[in-house]
Amino acid sequence: MEFNAWYKLRRFVYDNLHNDDYESTFSRYVNVFLILLIIANTVAVLLESINDIYLSYQVFFDAFELFSIFVFTAEYLLRFWAIAEKNPFNNAWQNRWLWVRSGGAIIDLLSILPAYINFFVHIDLRFLRILRLFRLLKLTRYFVSLQILLRVIEREKGSFQAVIFILLIMIVMAAAGVYVVENKAQPEVFSSIPASMWWAVVTLTTVGYGDVTPITPLGRFLGALITILGVGLAALPAGILANGLASELELRKQKLELKFRELLQVAEIDFFADEEKIENLRKEVGLTVEQTQDILLQLIRERKEEELEQERNKYCFCPHCGHKLPD
Repeated sequence: MEFNAWYKLRRFVYDNLHNDDYESTFSRYVNVFLILLIIANTVAVLLESINDIYLSYQVFFDAFELFSIFVFTAEYLLRFWAIAEKNPFNNAWQNRWLWVRSGGAIIDLLSILPAYINFFVHIDLRFLRILRLFRLLKLTRYFVSLQILLRVIEREKGSFQAVIFILLIMIVMAAAGVYVVENKAQPEVFSSIPASMWWAVVTLTTVGYGDVTPITPLGRFLGALITILGVGLAALPAGILANGLASELELRKQKLELKFRELLQVAEIDFFADEEKIENLRKEVGLTVEQTQDILLQLIRERKEEELEQERNKYCFCPHCGHKLPD
């Protein structure tokens, strides 16, 4: 009996903290509370960086931090405990190990770890406050748009790695080139290839701070060439991200369309009466209202065409005028 109650409690925690398909009034309150707490922590970090405000209200800031550490630690431990319910084909510790290595769990750990490290190793408080901004990343769990972005980055990580590798090669080559042509003219500025890398980075990224510039004709020609190459290179990540987002949205549209078709087959949805169910499905997939309406209009049009085709096959029609022929 006690084991059954323990299992039900763990299932209850899993549904409210992990299960995206489960929604209740309590789970909504929990999500809203955690979102507000994360935002409040971010505001607190920003205000604490103003020494006058921090010194005036230090007691309140410290108390709020202790409360936040307690809540986020409890959340992490409850998630760790309840994730055992995720996959019934794995044992509890396999599910927990898989979750601990996931991105969401790592973010949760990073949001509380600096506070506990400070108990054993004293860290500069300014550095500790900045580390607390990791808590802002916890919002990715509650907003579908952020989840889409992270999924695109994860799926396109191979392309991003290739761009970063090319960028590193270009930085080294540009730094070596400007060192060769500018070292004699500006030995204090381009004293070595590593020292020239700062110029290579700001030039390739088209930032161009102007604090380090070539003065020889060959150096300026090299700088112009690298700047032009940098424009094209800087556009690569944006293109990869845009293409990945378009692909992800298309996949989600197909997923929502398939879900609607499945519900239509078993007559579990009415496009004109079940507005709440449609809205819940739309939010779950992460599409806009307009995109969902386009899918619905397409399905309604297909259904009317199927009904019309069935009606035509049911009766005989005149091939000239289209009127129904008498039996």
